[in-house]
This record gives sequence, structure tokens and C-alpha cells, in this order.
Amino acid sequence: MIPIVFRSLITFSEAPTRRTTNMADFSLTQEDLQLLIAANAHLGSKNTNVHQVPYIYKTRPDGVNVINVNKTWEKIVLAARIIAAIPNASDVVAVSSRTLGQRAVLKFASHTGATPIAGRFTPGNFTNYITRSFKEPRLVIVTDPRTDAQAIKEASYVNIPVIALSDCDSPSEYVDVAIPCNNKGKHSIGLMWWLLAREVLRLRGTLPTRTEPWTVMPDLYFYRDPEEPIVDAAADAEADETEETAETADAEWTAEPTAADWAQTSSTGDWAAEGAENVEGATAAASW
Repeated sequence: MIPIVFRSLITFSEAPTRRTTNMADFSLTQEDLQLLIAANAHLGSKNTNVHQVPYIYKTRPDGVNVINVNKTWEKIVLAARIIAAIPNASDVVAVSSRTLGQRAVLKFASHTGATPIAGRFTPGNFTNYITRSFKEPRLVIVTDPRTDAQAIKEASYVNIPVIALSDCDSPSEYVDVAIPCNNKGKHSIGLMWWLLAREVLRLRGTLPTRTEPWTVMPDLYFYRDPEEPIVDAAADAEADETEETAETADAEWTAEPTAADWAQTSSTGDWAAEGAENVEGATAAASW
């Protein structure tokens, strides 16, 4: 007689193992790899922090450290899973004191529902409850650990986890998840925030499938200079048409007539007819 406990163990061991075939594939795709390379997200600084050495793939002859893109993608997925695990999206604070990351932070907040702090970080935002801008977030995301050091320090005082875009020379003190990337270029910063927002929306279910492309382009997260002239496609097309018309008119004016053109426009008979008409006109005028 087999006891009930052992009978259940035998039944459990003999049960066929089921494999889940609908697991999400978080591997780096070829399209995302091309975006990272095109934005120079893999080019780090020449200086190196000891905690960033595991993320460096190799060093070029000119001294620039090349970041391992696979590890960058792994940290992006890890950070997105942490962000998606927070029930209230407004409890996530995205900070960027640098000008190059302010637009990306605002767009990230608008798409994911996070709270943005773009510009100067007011001291006491996380520690002084008397200030009007006091916040109690559950997660802080910074663009640069060096320029956003005040936000990281205050987050450490109140035990708030920190996610940071870290370059090869970025300090890693009080940073819980460091995403190795180039945090000095506007294209790299914008692309990293765009990838992070897209992964969060995929994990939340806003984007139904991982194969479906996101309608928002990465260019929306890139920094734009306010003094940069706005290029209008319609104005460019109109200017091109005007130039073509002017070139055609110049060609017509500068073209030399050929012998055939002179032969068509004038002939001996025409000159004779005009002379006869002039004589008849003079005779009529004399009679009057």
C-alpha cells in the first residue's frame, strides 16, 4: 500500500512536462541593432570607470571605448521590466538636467505616464516635504549620473531605486541599474529613451505584439535647437520649381537663333509687300 504523499509524488513525476511556446522573445533584433549603431550609442568616452569595465567590448586605436551592444539591450529590457512592474505610472520620475535629454524625458513621460523633471533639479524635491515640488516616487530614471547627481543623492536618502544611462566614465555610486550607452550625443540619448518607452509599452500590453512596429519615430525624442531653421518640404519644392523656371527662361534668352529660324521669320516677298503698303499709305496721305 503506497501512502498518499508518495502516490502524489509519483503522479507528479510521471506527468508530462509542458513547454510554453508563447514566451516573449526579448532578444535584440537586427532593426534595433542598426538603430543603436546609427545613433552611435556604442561609442563611449576615452576615460573608464572601474564599474563600467565589464560593459566595454574593446578599445579603438584612437582611445575610444566601444560598448557591448548586447549588454546595453539586456539592461534596457531589465529597466523596462522594473518600470512596468510599478502599478502607478506617475510614481516613476524621469530626470534630465542636460539640455540634450530634456525633450526625450518629456516625450517619455507623455507616452508612459511618468513624471518628468526637465531642467534644473530643485534641491529637496525628494527630501523636503515643505517645498511645493515635493515628490515621493518609487523609481527615478536619470539621463546622466554626473549632471543629475543631486537627484541620485536625494534618492539614496529616501531609499528610491535609480536607473541611469551610464557612459564609460560615469560614476555608479547609488545607481541600481546602469544602462551602458553613449549619454553625450543627442541621437544616442533620444534613442535610448525611445527604446525604453517602447519596451515599457510592450510589457504593459499597450503594443499588442513585439513584431508590430511602434508608430512613434525615434526622431521625436531627439533634441532640436530652437534657433535651427525649420525645413518645409512644400517650400523646398516651390523653390526648386522657381529655379527650374528661371533656368528655362535664361536658356531661352541666351539661345542663339539659327539660319532656319531667320528663314522662317523673314523672306524677300514679305519685305516687298511691306514696301508696297508703305507707298500706298504715303499716296493716300498726300491726296488728303
